[in-house]
Amino acid sequence: MDLANFWPVFAAVALLIGIAIAAMALGVMLKRPCLRGSCGGPKVMGPDGKPISCASCPNRKAR
Repeated sequence: MDLANFWPVFAAVALLIGIAIAAMALGVMLKRPCLRGSCGGPKVMGPDGKPISCASCPNRKAR
């Protein structure tokens, strides 16, 4: 393996990973909501207090 080609690639990958980590840290600092599915997870409750399944999710019908 040629070291002349290794270091530029290594630096580019390290930079990309650093940018991704910085973006995630910025999201935490700005208190952005967590990522979740269209139904909001398995324990989402409807207005009547009953669990909503993905089949009856109102967000699913909005698409």
